[in-house]
Amino acid sequence: MNASETASLSDATFEMPAWQKIASHIGAVLVAIIFLAAGLAKATMPFQFQQMMEQLKVPSWGSLPLVFGLGVVETAAGLLVLIPKYRRIGGWMIVGLLVIFMGYIGINYQALVGQDCSCFPWLKRAVNPAFFAEDGAMLVAALAAAWFSQKSAGLKLPAIALVAALVFSGASLGYNNLHQSGIQVPLNITVEGKPYNIRKGHIFLWFFDPQCSHCEDAAKHMSTYKWKSDVTVISFPTQQPQWADGFLHDTKFTSKVSSDIVEMRKLFVFNYPPYGVVLDDGRVKGIVQSYDAPQPEADLRKYGLIE
Repeated sequence: MNASETASLSDATFEMPAWQKIASHIGAVLVAIIFLAAGLAKATMPFQFQQMMEQLKVPSWGSLPLVFGLGVVETAAGLLVLIPKYRRIGGWMIVGLLVIFMGYIGINYQALVGQDCSCFPWLKRAVNPAFFAEDGAMLVAALAAAWFSQKSAGLKLPAIALVAALVFSGASLGYNNLHQSGIQVPLNITVEGKPYNIRKGHIFLWFFDPQCSHCEDAAKHMSTYKWKSDVTVISFPTQQPQWADGFLHDTKFTSKVSSDIVEMRKLFVFNYPPYGVVLDDGRVKGIVQSYDAPQPEADLRKYGLIE
C-alpha cells in the first residue's frame, strides 16, 4: 500500500459520523444566535446592562468594564462558532462563559434569587431554578458544537474577530457617551401641578419606584446628604405615582415630584430604577445609576451636588 492510499484510508477511518456533524451544526447555530444577540446588545446598550450587572451584585467600579468585556467576547465567540474551521474555538469560548456565569449565580444564589438576569435581549427571565435548566441546555448545545467539530485552523481569524468586536464595542461606548451628554431636555416639565423650567440651574432628576426596596434604601441614604443650596431635586415615580409622596415622607428624602414620567423615559432609557440624571442649565452633566454604598455619594459629590 503506497503513501497516498494510506492517507486516504486514514481520512476515511476518522471521518466524523453524519449525526455528529448535524449535532455540531445545530448546536452552533443555536448558541451563535443567542451569543451574537447578547454580545451586540451589550455593545450597543452598555449602560442598561451596567445596571443589570450591579443588580447582580457586581461592584459598581467593575460593572461597566465587565459589560464591555462580555460584549467583545460574546460577539467574537458567536461569530467564530458559525465558521466550521474555527467552531471549536468559538464553542469552547461559549462553554467557558456559560460555566463561569452559572458558577457565579450558583455561588450567590440566595442573594440573587428573583433578580433580573435577562442577558439575552428577547428572553426576559429571573434568577430561579429554571435558570440552571435554561443555561444547562445552552451548555449542551455549545459542547456539541465544540466537541463534534474539526480542529481549528490557526488563531489568525479568531484574533481578527476579537479585535473587530473590540473596535465595534469601543466605538459604540463612545457613541453612547456622546449621545447621553447630548440629550436635549424640554424647557418645562410639570412639577407638583405647575410648569417648571429645567433648563436653568443645577437639577438632579431622580427616577424611583415606590415599591422598590433598593430605591427605598437609596432615598434614605440620600436624605442624610448635605445638598448644596442651589440644587433642586425632582423625583419621578416610575410606578404607582399615588404613593410617591408617602415614599418621600417615609424615607425623609426632600424632593419635588413630577408626573411627566412617560416623556422623560423616552429621553432617558434605563432598565429599572433607581436612576438619576444631573442637569446643569439644561445640559446633561452626568448619569447616576449606581446606588450601592459608597454610591451615589461619590458621584453626587463629583458632580457638585452635595458638600
